[in-house]
Amino acid sequence: MPAVVIIGAQWGDEGKGKATDLLSSRIDYVVKFNGGNNAGHTVVIGDQKYALHLLPSGILSPGVTPVIGNGVVVDIEVLFDELDALIARGIDVSRLRVSANAHVITHYHRTLDKVTERFLGKRQIGTTGRGIGPTYADKINRVGIRIQDIFDEGILRQKVEAALDQKNHLLVKIYNRRAIEVDEVVESLLSYAERLKPMVADTALEIHQALEADKTVLFEAGQATMLDVDHGTYPFVTSSSATAGGASTGSGIGPGRIERVIGIVKAYTTRVGAGPFPTELFDSSGEFLRANGFEFGTTTGRPRRCGWYDAPIARYTARINGVTDFVLTKLDVLTGLETIPVCVAYDVDGVRHDEVPVSQSDFHHATPIYEEFPGWTEDITGARTFDDLPANAQQYVLAVERMSGARISAIGVGPGRDAIVVRHDLLG
Repeated sequence: MPAVVIIGAQWGDEGKGKATDLLSSRIDYVVKFNGGNNAGHTVVIGDQKYALHLLPSGILSPGVTPVIGNGVVVDIEVLFDELDALIARGIDVSRLRVSANAHVITHYHRTLDKVTERFLGKRQIGTTGRGIGPTYADKINRVGIRIQDIFDEGILRQKVEAALDQKNHLLVKIYNRRAIEVDEVVESLLSYAERLKPMVADTALEIHQALEADKTVLFEAGQATMLDVDHGTYPFVTSSSATAGGASTGSGIGPGRIERVIGIVKAYTTRVGAGPFPTELFDSSGEFLRANGFEFGTTTGRPRRCGWYDAPIARYTARINGVTDFVLTKLDVLTGLETIPVCVAYDVDGVRHDEVPVSQSDFHHATPIYEEFPGWTEDITGARTFDDLPANAQQYVLAVERMSGARISAIGVGPGRDAIVVRHDLLG
């Protein structure tokens, strides 16, 4: 069975966890390949809600092996807190595998993240302050700490000393903060070694062996395409590769293994943090979407910026990722609207752009060009087939599909695990 990748097709919070959960009974491995605990998935099972931040959502599915790949940055304290919370609720977490090559978020990464963001003032990016960016920066600068280093105290101490030699100068002389002691960091990381070691593996090899054995492996992106460090709205992006290409580098499998890419897209658009957002609403319509969609960050609790569906962004993410199927989530949130605008293009200084402008400046000044579609008032949360949807809801889905660059294979119609309409088999 080829590898399957799930990616966010907007600015995150599209409902990737729900899509993973939908496929959970048919997959053997779920691999998180990028990001850290700076984003989250919310999965609703029955009357239980699970908010996951660092862990792959597959950890909630019996029989599935969840994997934290080498492309992830790991705050070990958060990892254990999240595992303990699931154990307390009766979830079996014993299958979790963690890449020996994943990088570790330390205390000094979190400190630098927060003070650097404050130092930027009005130029702030909107980081969560969880140390993600500084950890990836250390990785690229080749002064990072990897999971495997925790099991060799000598190597660990050398690496921490090398990292802090520069960082303490920044903290003390630039940011007027106290220096961080090497022993403090080393002792903290060593305290996790015993519990962590049974989880650690050569995950790239295990994933390869699983694919060779005809197992189904799902690769789950953190964040989303428009937050990708290369292809997103830079510099208002995350620090990792959140696109389908990142699945290869972040897990150690070849790109030829990937034959299906599932893009998750909301029936409207949201964003957390700073950066351009052409369809953003500042009126009662925005409040309607925020309230009906419970649009507050899983990890941060921050209210999300809300706007109408943006078809050029969907086409862009379909192209960048090679999307074969879209899952359209939260269609039920639009219930009750008389008309529903969809952004079909942009106006930039009087010039129409049917695609996302390559210039960040142009995109920042883009004004959406809308086409309006009739809404519906019927409750759609009980719909389980496409024909169960009201005619206007069907027409909205079909119109959005024509504009978005790939077929819409499933539609989320409510927060529940089974509140989904499947039009095409996502694995077939």
